[in-house]
Amino acid sequence: MSQESERPRVLFLHGFFASGACTPAVALREALAGEAVVVSPDLPLRPLAALKFIRQTIEAERPALIVGNSNGSFLAQMVAKDGSVAALLGNPHFEMTRFLAERIGAHEYKSDRADGNQHFVIDKGLIGEFAELQADMFSGISESARERVWGIFGEQDKIAHYEPLFRAHYSRSWHFPGGHTPTAEETKDWYAPLVRRMLKEFGR
Repeated sequence: MSQESERPRVLFLHGFFASGACTPAVALREALAGEAVVVSPDLPLRPLAALKFIRQTIEAERPALIVGNSNGSFLAQMVAKDGSVAALLGNPHFEMTRFLAERIGAHEYKSDRADGNQHFVIDKGLIGEFAELQADMFSGISESARERVWGIFGEQDKIAHYEPLFRAHYSRSWHFPGGHTPTAEETKDWYAPLVRRMLKEFGR
């Protein structure tokens, strides 16, 4: 058995405009080299497809921990709320419908996608899918999840301000002195230590 196969796996879920090659994913992989394997796939655009893909990835990779950013944290909360896997939610955006409604139209991803397709469109159908999920996104939270789902919030975040909503459902949150998407340095200085702590507490 290889050393890598013996290390805990961390599943990183990127933000809406990002990809698995985004700065926080790369920085977390570098910070945890030799300690854990960070898996950071490109997520499908549409949230229902993304959730199905995430659950399939969890089944295949058996991660000890999920780490998300923004929309990735929105999705992570929905798969971790039953307590089956621990999760660190970075600046979770719990009102993706509002975020998307202000950005209807054609866009490009901000980091490279593995399939080479950098273009996507935000439309009313996409917003409707998020609205369906938002309607009951906090239903079915298990007691174990309330302790196993942690949050980390940027003090300079100008996009998502949902710590009070997070704290209404989960008990453990931290701050870091950055914005909505952590820099490589912030990921290494603030996210990585929490990931290590969670792996020690919840790793399997």
